[in-house]
Amino acid sequence: MSQIPYDAYVQAADYLRTRLPGATPTIGIVCGSGLSSLADTLEGDVVVVQYDDIPGFMQSTAISHKGQLAFGTLSGKPVVCMQGRFHCYEGYSVQQATFPVRVLRLLGVAALVVTNAAGGINPGYEVGDVALIADHLSLPGIAGANALIGPNIDEFGPRFPSISDVYTPRLRKIAAKVYLTHTALREERKFRLHEGVYAWCYGPCYESRAELRALQALGGDLVGMSTVPEAVVAKHCGMEVLAMSLVTNKCVARREPSMIEAAAAELAGQSLVEVAEEFANSDEVLAAAAARTLDMQEFVRCIVKDI
Repeated sequence: MSQIPYDAYVQAADYLRTRLPGATPTIGIVCGSGLSSLADTLEGDVVVVQYDDIPGFMQSTAISHKGQLAFGTLSGKPVVCMQGRFHCYEGYSVQQATFPVRVLRLLGVAALVVTNAAGGINPGYEVGDVALIADHLSLPGIAGANALIGPNIDEFGPRFPSISDVYTPRLRKIAAKVYLTHTALREERKFRLHEGVYAWCYGPCYESRAELRALQALGGDLVGMSTVPEAVVAKHCGMEVLAMSLVTNKCVARREPSMIEAAAAELAGQSLVEVAEEFANSDEVLAAAAARTLDMQEFVRCIVKDI
């Protein structure tokens, strides 16, 4: 994997400073699929910078990702929203996909709030639920797709960082308190919050049944194609991290129907009971995200207030 030099991050951060008339952000928010409207809640003198204009930035090709940074105020705090992230399935290296995180750190961001749309592996999770990520399962990372591979950039962090607490307990507790005390979200909006383990897969295809069963056996509650590289890099460079998944589809992990049994039943003039199955698709993901947009805005706004 090619190493991105430290100077490239500095150049991008220096450019962004020239575009900011006011305070630099202390909180960064990564808006996941269908959730870019979180940036619509920004207040004050909002500044929008297109990725095209930022030195070193890649282009976001994912559906519903606008490809811009939005700077403003949220709950009285200076923040920056990434409206569009980079994924490895777009053809980017893990270093390229996480480039913005280090740039935000150089701008002064100390806490990173990461959102994503994810599939629910845990059978207790329903579409529209939200799960705080308490830990992750990174099979690509274990296999070598780790954003920290290569010469360490000492200006950002140590060679061998611990990520046992990558998803900062302090921030998760803040989010939990917001949920437990926000009666309108819980009772009127039927907003349900969990804590779980997020399994990162490369994508872009959704996972097979066998893969989902394997992830479930390994302790995964959610599955998605982002977040983990961003969280690892943020931890490496000293940020606090809060990550949450909006469950946009329930994963189909039940064993594959047997065509031998189906053929035998047909030959015997019998019929087998067919189980209706709905597989993941991007339209479903975006629709589920849209249905929870206002609730996610409110939830994140309340969290940011207390960070």
